[in-house]
Amino acid sequence: MDTKKILIVDDSPTMRQLLVFALKRLQGVLIVEASNGVDGLKKLTTDKYDLIFTDINMPVMDGLKLVSLVRKDPEQCGIPIVVITTDGAEEDRKRAFALGATEYITKPVQSTQVLSAAKRLLAIK
Repeated sequence: MDTKKILIVDDSPTMRQLLVFALKRLQGVLIVEASNGVDGLKKLTTDKYDLIFTDINMPVMDGLKLVSLVRKDPEQCGIPIVVITTDGAEEDRKRAFALGATEYITKPVQSTQVLSAAKRLLAIK
């Protein structure tokens, strides 16, 4: 079985920990963490990922900017991206999808939501 690589981009260590904890239940996944959009982008240039979870509100570079940059990159444009945010605001949701987000999860995040999104997007049974 191929190992699936998941990139988690969030400025909150607690949030990253929660996501890692949920995703570790999946078999055959490698999880890499980034503390903001720039850090995430750096990791994307040095490695290939199968799935990205990103927060929207982060210092340095926010998640929406990261989504748009990934979508513009021919090497990376096909990676599914799950946007996670405290903003349940409809315009943020529309903007995230318009920029190319695959899914949108509103905080507080339930590990079941994270797991089902990951399984679906990675085609894991």
